[in-house]
Amino acid sequence: MRIRLKEFNGVAVWKWVTNDDSCGICRMPFDASCSECRYPGDQCPVLHGECRHCFHEHCIMKWINSQQTNKLCPMCRGEWKSLP
Repeated sequence: MRIRLKEFNGVAVWKWVTNDDSCGICRMPFDASCSECRYPGDQCPVLHGECRHCFHEHCIMKWINSQQTNKLCPMCRGEWKSLP
């Protein structure tokens, strides 16, 4: 018995690889966009800290810029250092 494929409709799904399901600041899932972006994707990347917490780039940058002296992680209050 032979089967002949006449048509193929491929479907793809992308997902950020993180240890959390949602941003610790805006509480939106990483597959969705933050409050400043219209669409999820490369315009709204996920940043990983050395402390292993993950945030939308816009969320953590707004948080860091609001800090007066030390740049602290909003989850663990450790010094925020972004992984490359």
